[in-house]
Amino acid sequence: MVISGIRLPMMTSLIVWAVIWEIAGHTDAGFILPPLSRIIWRVFEIVPTASFLDALQITGRAFLLGNAIAISIGVPLGILMGRSVIADRLLLPWVNLFLSAPLSALVPVIMVLFGLGETTIVLVVVLFSMWIIVLNTRAGIRAISPSLVEMARSFGANGWQAFSRIYLWAALPEILAGIRLGMIRAVKGVVIGQLLVSVVGFGTLFEIYQSHFLMEHFWALLLVLFSFAFTLNELLAGLERRFAYYAASR
Repeated sequence: MVISGIRLPMMTSLIVWAVIWEIAGHTDAGFILPPLSRIIWRVFEIVPTASFLDALQITGRAFLLGNAIAISIGVPLGILMGRSVIADRLLLPWVNLFLSAPLSALVPVIMVLFGLGETTIVLVVVLFSMWIIVLNTRAGIRAISPSLVEMARSFGANGWQAFSRIYLWAALPEILAGIRLGMIRAVKGVVIGQLLVSVVGFGTLFEIYQSHFLMEHFWALLLVLFSFAFTLNELLAGLERRFAYYAASR
């Protein structure tokens, strides 16, 4: 970011917001928005506790399982849509519909079908994560050079060989971008699932902090989740950049 010819670090905007937050926390708004310094201190207090570690284990299990299912379904489905016109015309309207729909409204339906348990939370994670993976994979497959596909055919590659050695690698940058966006959406999905469906994991902690008006604890937990989502995004973005040469070589 360059302002008046001066290049500022990317973290400058976060530092500015942190200063504004700290100042606002010392005004009358402090009862609902405590100072950031006290929230950071509270993070170090709650993270080593048994209740936080138990919630992290439950939430992490649902998050990882849901994303694994979303990736294992979303990537092959995106490849199918990218290679087959019929599949694309049949499935694309549904993918766009689920991607643009307010998915939180579907959570009660899943709850009725699968009950109040971890299965429902995992399905909510899949619902939030999968569709953007499908669309990005489809876009990556459609961007593959036709000469690459013709080369695979001329060498007699079967369907599995074309999938595992051509399509998957050639579309890898877009697939990784879809997985990154899907996992960020999954963070929202797992928290919504635990709050609306079954008050477990971090949903339990949010419920306790909210009901007892422990706003420093509440914001500290939000800060942990935001930090996790930001770190996850940066790690996957770095992985995308490492594989960017595949896009350049197509």
